Formats: sequence, structure tokens, C-alpha cells
Amino acid sequence: MEKTVPSRWSLVSVSAVACLLVAVPAAAQAPASAPLAAQLAELMSGAQLDAVAGRSGEGEDHYVAALAFPGQLLVVSARYEVPIYIEEKLENRQFRDVYIDLNAASIAGTKVLVTDAGADGLHGDDAAVDMFDDGSRMLRLNGDWGGQDMSRDAYMEAVAAADEQYTRMLNALIEQVR
Repeated sequence: MEKTVPSRWSLVSVSAVACLLVAVPAAAQAPASAPLAAQLAELMSGAQLDAVAGRSGEGEDHYVAALAFPGQLLVVSARYEVPIYIEEKLENRQFRDVYIDLNAASIAGTKVLVTDAGADGLHGDDAAVDMFDDGSRMLRLNGDWGGQDMSRDAYMEAVAAADEQYTRMLNALIEQVR
């Protein structure tokens, strides 16, 4: 059996590909929330809505609401202690009031607040600095994991979890606008 020695060029090629794979972070991939954020912003604009709200699909007393500004989405999801008040506001299409109630008077420990600067989903290296606050930690999605006392891996996991939660919130809101 003959032994083959890799050529110098094949070693260089393999090394270059390996460096590229390490250098391209997972954050460079488009987040799952990106097309949904764009879709929600477009649907809201088409319906001439600056706010939308509804049930989140995560329980009888769990709601989600969004405010849209040019190039920005503010989205909140939370449980509300007296659902009848929220249901009445939903029935009267008082979506901005629902947003305010969820943001201010939700059940402690249940609120998730997202600032999607750009209305383009949660990017882990966003120059516009998206924010995700689940009550336990405010995550700045700016690519600076060290500045947030996190390892790169912990940061990437937190970004993926935030994007997953935001995707669920956006899907619930899209259903409300349709």
C-alpha cells in the first residue's frame, strides 16, 4: 500500500477553508426572525396600524403586542393578571393600550421586551443594536459579548434563544394582523 503525502497546496487550501469557517460567526447567518419582522412591519403598514396586539398562544392569560415606528419594532409579551381588561381592549382595537399595559402591569417575571432597531430581526452583530430583555438579563445584540461579561459561545446561545422567542412573538402578531 502506497502512502501519499499531501501536497503543499492542498494543505494550504485546507488551512484556508478551516480559517474561513472559524472566522465566520453564526451571527452572520440571517436570523429566523428577519423575514417575520419585515412581514409584520409590511402588514402593519398596509393596514395602517402603528400598534397591534393579541393572544400569544402560550396560555389563556399571555399576550403579545407591538408598536411600529419607521424602521423599528417594539414588541412585548407577558402574562396579565386580569385578562378580561386586555380582552376588552383587544375587542375595541386599543392595541397601543394593550402594549402599555403589558409593558407596565404584567405579572412579574413573565415580560419579554424586544427592541428591533431596523425591523429586520435580531442580529447578533447589529450595528443598530437590537435589545432583548427577558427580565433576567438585558441582552444587547451588538456582537460585544465581552462587554456583557459573556463568553462568545454563551453570547451566541443567548442570541439564538432570543431569536427563537422573538420568532414566536412575531408569528403570533402576524396572525393578529391577517
